[in-house]
Amino acid sequence: MGFPEKLTAYRKSLCFTQQRMADKIGMHVSKYKRYESGASQPVIDVFRRIALALNVSADMLLFEPDERGPDDRLKLQFEAISQLDEKEREAVEIVITSILYMHDTKRWASKK
Repeated sequence: MGFPEKLTAYRKSLCFTQQRMADKIGMHVSKYKRYESGASQPVIDVFRRIALALNVSADMLLFEPDERGPDDRLKLQFEAISQLDEKEREAVEIVITSILYMHDTKRWASKK
């Protein structure tokens, strides 16, 4: 489901009319209708107002479920990490951050 369909579905789930939604985000209804039809896309500020009006995250409007999350193996590991005490979780975070920095450094160096 694309952005226009998700926008429509979330609006309808709140029982908002297109006019009410346009009013909530501060724009003319004809402009809002173009978002739902897919004829236009909102600029980032308007997109933010839409997400706030619908009380959803931007990710929910843009991505499919599990499209951005970790794969199943990592999900299990992250669940296990959540059971560690705070100092152990901090140590895991430091290791992950360090590995990501090393990866980025290698990637940037290879682009030169």
